[in-house]
Amino acid sequence: MLPLPPRSPLPPRQGAAALFCLLATEAVSAGFPSPADDYVEARIDLNVELIPRPLSTFFMRVSGDAMQGDGIVDGDLLVIDRSVDPRPGMVVVAVHAGAFLLRRLARRGAELWLVASDGTSPPLVLVSDEGSGGDGAGADLWGVVIHAVHHLAGAPSRRH
Repeated sequence: MLPLPPRSPLPPRQGAAALFCLLATEAVSAGFPSPADDYVEARIDLNVELIPRPLSTFFMRVSGDAMQGDGIVDGDLLVIDRSVDPRPGMVVVAVHAGAFLLRRLARRGAELWLVASDGTSPPLVLVSDEGSGGDGAGADLWGVVIHAVHHLAGAPSRRH
């Protein structure tokens, strides 16, 4: 198992400066356009919106395109919560062969599998408490992805 980053000794919501950004109170329509006459600005704290449990939340960058069918591509920033109970259908981070792996959790019969959405990467069975037969082919869950920050074309990125 890979070592965990050190946990913060601070209780939730303390220690991190609030990051207030402007929020339009009107939602943007992804279907039929709505008039923007009532556009008003409010403030939103991205720490509160994106990190509900700071002591169990980590960030990781995506490397590779195995999850491109889910809209998650190379360079995206993931928000991962290790306290969320993983269920089939969720995107998770697992440890396989000593490295982190991003996949969707799926149930196939009585077993849980890690499935890529690119259509080419083979699925992996999760290691159960009894083991996976000792062949080393399984993987262990590490955390659940709760948000993926995806830069669109032309959007500035702070990634170096």
